[in-house]
Amino acid sequence: MPPRTKSKTTKKKSTTKSGAKPTNPALYARVKAEAKRKFDVYPSAYANAWLVRTYKKRGGGYRSK
Repeated sequence: MPPRTKSKTTKKKSTTKSGAKPTNPALYARVKAEAKRKFDVYPSAYANAWLVRTYKKRGGGYRSK
């Protein structure tokens, strides 16, 4: 029987976050503060979904980096 080799690969984490940035940071901060007051657990999937939906409904948008 051939010797076993490790199949795990390690990925390096990048130090900078890449992703969507809010186009209106002030509005995003207000809606995020509301989400923190509204939900007992923040961050959570439900709270973040509500945050994005409400932010977009109020006219906010996202741009990719």
